[in-house]
Amino acid sequence: MKQNEIAQLSDTELTERLAEVRTQLDKLQLNHSVSPIENPLKIRSTRRTIARILTEMGNRKRKSA
Repeated sequence: MKQNEIAQLSDTELTERLAEVRTQLDKLQLNHSVSPIENPLKIRSTRRTIARILTEMGNRKRKSA
């Protein structure tokens, strides 16, 4: 998910998306620990998506304060 897509989401959508992506990361990491997944770079991109969402949430908090 790109930064401009994340910026267009509402606050509640960001929270929901964050929960979904964190669950997805947990599943990827679990599957990778059991047997190597086909594309391990998915784990990295998922972590970066989480960071982008958290950054956007932090920026919105700072702007509103």
